[in-house]
Amino acid sequence: MTPMDIVAIVAGILFGAGALAAVYRIIRGPSVLDRVIASDVLVATIICALGAEMAFNRHTDNLPVLLVLALFAVLGSLSVARFLPGRDRA
Repeated sequence: MTPMDIVAIVAGILFGAGALAAVYRIIRGPSVLDRVIASDVLVATIICALGAEMAFNRHTDNLPVLLVLALFAVLGSLSVARFLPGRDRA
């Protein structure tokens, strides 16, 4: 087992733990904003995991998937921020 294999395993475990924590917050989040932030974290974790997989295997096959995920993450955050009622500032 090479040092790069160990790094890939550790990175996979950490990405998995981050994704599980985000899914937990999506399920148990007390407010809609908590769920939106957790879904953004989940998408960012998936993007990072795919990027790490591409770097580890030295290919760019998943690059269109990364771009589409990033587009959906930005548009989703903007649409939620636009349509959620804001708090009045006194």
